[in-house]
Amino acid sequence: MLDTVLITLLIVAICVLLLGLKIFFVKGGKFPNGHVSGNKAMRDKGISCAQSQDREAQNKSRFSIDELEKTLNDSMN
Repeated sequence: MLDTVLITLLIVAICVLLLGLKIFFVKGGKFPNGHVSGNKAMRDKGISCAQSQDREAQNKSRFSIDELEKTLNDSMN
């Protein structure tokens, strides 16, 4: 039982070391940006992450002033 736990911990430690190789041993190393907004090809195509699109949609006014005036005039007639 103890052998299995030690082997498992050794395998996990090796995996963490290999995954963090660039971060641990390269000066200024960091994980690559995995977000859609961090990908240049996606930005060039106009694709952004769902959170950004949702934030933009919530910040937009629901109607433009022209649409509001038209709606108001239509409701009065």
